[in-house]
Amino acid sequence: MYGLGKGFFNMEEILGKISYFTMIIAIPTGIKIFSWLATLAGSKIVYNTTLLFITGFLILFTFGGMTGIILSNAPIDIVFHDTYYVVAHFHYVLSMGAIFALFCGFYYWFPLMTNRYYNEIWSVTHFYLLFFGVNITFGPMHLLGLSGMPRRILNYPDLYVNYNIFISFGSILSFLSIFAFLYSITYSSKIIYPYITYNSLDEIVQINKYNHLHTYNTIPVTN
Repeated sequence: MYGLGKGFFNMEEILGKISYFTMIIAIPTGIKIFSWLATLAGSKIVYNTTLLFITGFLILFTFGGMTGIILSNAPIDIVFHDTYYVVAHFHYVLSMGAIFALFCGFYYWFPLMTNRYYNEIWSVTHFYLLFFGVNITFGPMHLLGLSGMPRRILNYPDLYVNYNIFISFGSILSFLSIFAFLYSITYSSKIIYPYITYNSLDEIVQINKYNHLHTYNTIPVTN
């Protein structure tokens, strides 16, 4: 595959099925996006690091899904296949969407798991470094794919040097965001509940000591 540039499958034979499933998967994905937005619209918004990562996840996941719709067109998919456009597409959806969702959950549950509140300044710095870093890294890859740069190559023409230098700068920002993340949890010295001595997270939740992060004071009841 790397030496000859050939894949394991004959793409012309399965291209119709790939295009069909790519268009079909856009329907539940669109429903999920609007469901998440509706959840935010009807919730008590708390402007903190968790909300930043929620917003970043929605932006990156939606943008990655929109670039995937383009690949559902079979003639376009033939041209873009095995180019950096595909690399940018699935990194926006699978990598950055999943990573931002994981960090969102981590920052939400970190105070409950450790009884300490993370450093807000460093956590916000972590978000912005990671958000701009991944966009600078993978955003120009769409343009590289449109220009015809293939993936799985060891070298590239001088025409793509400026793009790749810009991408390398974005990867450096993403790397620096790791240190901001470590600082945010290392310098988390604020004790939230000094009187809690329970070892079980379930007991803490049951005694209603952590309800200030919940959307509703009571469970909503629908008829």
